[in-house]
Amino acid sequence: HLEETGQADNTYIFFTADHGLSVGHHGLIGKQSMYDHSMRPPLMVVGPDIPKGKRNKLPVYLQDIMPTAIEYAGGTVPEWVEFSSLRPKIEGTQTESSYPEIYGAYMDLQRMVRVDDYKLIVYPRAGVIKLFDLINDPLEQHNLAGATAQKERVESLYGKLQELQVEMGDTLDLSQYRFNL
Repeated sequence: HLEETGQADNTYIFFTADHGLSVGHHGLIGKQSMYDHSMRPPLMVVGPDIPKGKRNKLPVYLQDIMPTAIEYAGGTVPEWVEFSSLRPKIEGTQTESSYPEIYGAYMDLQRMVRVDDYKLIVYPRAGVIKLFDLINDPLEQHNLAGATAQKERVESLYGKLQELQVEMGDTLDLSQYRFNL
């Protein structure tokens, strides 16, 4: 329809989806998981000057679509917008993520922080912490949290998670739960 009406050269389409339902991955059903199969829904962008067939695995937030759409429409992103335009990543002028870390939370049941190639998932009520090396274990099958060699990384990521909780206004006090750090 866009081609038929002459609007294809002036239209950008952002396609994404809600978080995945896990469909049995990690023994889970539902979308409240902090594993990548649920946290990384598809995001595709097409339009004029968008490179065809280019893939990028940088971590982003779905809310990044709004400032991206504003920029492609020729507008100015308001200062109060807390998310980053994907335009520099799409056009190849920025090759790093706009976020030094990615934060996730679900009720009082789960918290997550991803920094570089590692992800820490915290299950407060269960008193469980999981650490994954996303380069060597992209399917998040091998929990490294209990490994002596990872103790410092777990403590560092746990501290970063608590900082992000404050920054995001997350009032869940993790200190009320017992963890073996």
